[in-house]
Amino acid sequence: MPKINIEDAPLRRGSSYPTPYDAPSLTRYGRKLGDAGGLTQFGAHLITLPPGAWSSQRHWHSAEDEFVYIVSGHPTLIDNDGPQRLSPGDCTAHPAGDENGHHMKNDTQKDVVFLIIGSRTPEIDSAHYPDIDLRLDANGTPDRIYKRKDGRQI
Repeated sequence: MPKINIEDAPLRRGSSYPTPYDAPSLTRYGRKLGDAGGLTQFGAHLITLPPGAWSSQRHWHSAEDEFVYIVSGHPTLIDNDGPQRLSPGDCTAHPAGDENGHHMKNDTQKDVVFLIIGSRTPEIDSAHYPDIDLRLDANGTPDRIYKRKDGRQI
C-alpha cells in the first residue's frame, strides 16, 4: 500500500449542517485519509479543532460505528454522561445503535487533533441529534437530506 501524504489528502472545512446548526463547527477542518488511500468500507479522517470549535453537533448513528483517537490537545468529550476531558492517546468508541449522543469541543487555547475512523453505510444509517431539531434519515442512497425532527424540510 502506498504511503498517504497527509497534505495531499482531500481537505474538508466546516460542516454540512444547515444554518444555524453549522456555526459551532465552521472552523473545524479535516483530511480525508481513507479517501486518499482509496478505502471504501470505512472512513478515516484527521480532524483539527481550533480553539472554540466543535467536532459536530451531539449525535449518534443507527448503523455506523465511530472510533476516535486523540493525537494532540485536550478536547472535551460530551455525551449522555456529561463532559470528560481527554488527552493525547485517549480513545473513544461509539458503536452503531448506541443512543449515547456524543461530540467533542475544544475549550482550550490550542488546536486539538484527532483521528476518527468509522463505517461507511449512509444508505442504511440514520443520524440522531438529541439536543437540536435535526435528523438525518437513511434513504437508500449515499445522499441524505437533513430534516427537522417532525420530518419537515429545513
